[in-house]
Amino acid sequence: MATNSLLEQRLIARIEREGPLPFAEYMRMALYDPESGYYTAGAPRIGWSGDYFTSGDLGYFFAHCLGRQLFQMWEELGHPQPFRVWEQGAGRGELEAGVHDWAEQEQPEFAAALSYRSLDLHRGEDVLSAAALQQLCEKDGAPHIILANELVDAFPVHLVEVDQGQLYEIYVGLDKGRLREIVVPSAPEVVTYLDRYCIRWRSFPDGWRAEINLEALRWVELQALLLRQGFLLVIDYGDRASRLYSRARRRGTLLCYHKHHINEQPLARPGEQDITAHVNFSALIDEGRRHGLRLRLFTTQRAWLERMGIFEELEQLRRTHFTAADQERATDQGQIALLRWYNLRQQVLTLTDPVGLGNFKVLIMRRRVPSREQR
Repeated sequence: MATNSLLEQRLIARIEREGPLPFAEYMRMALYDPESGYYTAGAPRIGWSGDYFTSGDLGYFFAHCLGRQLFQMWEELGHPQPFRVWEQGAGRGELEAGVHDWAEQEQPEFAAALSYRSLDLHRGEDVLSAAALQQLCEKDGAPHIILANELVDAFPVHLVEVDQGQLYEIYVGLDKGRLREIVVPSAPEVVTYLDRYCIRWRSFPDGWRAEINLEALRWVELQALLLRQGFLLVIDYGDRASRLYSRARRRGTLLCYHKHHINEQPLARPGEQDITAHVNFSALIDEGRRHGLRLRLFTTQRAWLERMGIFEELEQLRRTHFTAADQERATDQGQIALLRWYNLRQQVLTLTDPVGLGNFKVLIMRRRVPSREQR
């Protein structure tokens, strides 16, 4: 039977050769295969003309708030020169450009110190590789800030399902030459993951599903090793384990994005659609603590943006750039100003929408250099 893509043909050939693949391995190939993976082949499919958009696509407000956050961190760390910021999974680099614009306008000394590096798979930089990141650290120096904006949700996940009080793992096999799900007993590290966060999955109904992101644990460990002194800043959708793995969330959080349409068919169009799962922030926090990071902040994107002055910036723009919208509303100039003002206000409302982007989570953890008395 004809297949839809070269990657699908390669997946089928591998399964015929090696047997069924854990869903995590299938997802790894679908997203990160060097030749045909969604994130590694071709131009980034982000933005209104792609498959999905991020907070950075909604104007410059998000980047300006990030600039204020980085400036505060720079001050807290004693104004290091240079101030090295690594953004992992940077997409098209719109955050880097926005942060630089804000810094040059508002904090020139900070702008002069800022060394912002955007790391992205589309540019051939392996943000998931320990060897690649350690090599970069040795070459350019350790980062002061590691930023991951909507990165962890795209790490390969194990997919599990409850049946009669037992936990099974979803693998990808074949049925008449086509990819299909099969169910096998879970590996111990997958079973104990849910137990670690006191999830009462054994009492959940048959068919209950969840995603387990073991890759995220390894990623946090690596970032903690790279971060000799500074901050880890993670922005993504997800929640604490108790809310993420609830009885009511029967089908988990795995979703696919293709041309701004959402579906729950991860085996369709491998390499041609995004596959994501909500982030277990309890895991990031606990793993960070295990490796010497301390929790500084865990909140929603809305609360963080408010804290970073997004509404104050919006109001300042209204007073300084859009007086015609109030004073000359009956004129063509006033109407144009009013429409532009409405557009900016809508950008901010979208970023802070409590049932949308505003419910994303913001996690900040810090690595401190031990004092002489603590060494």
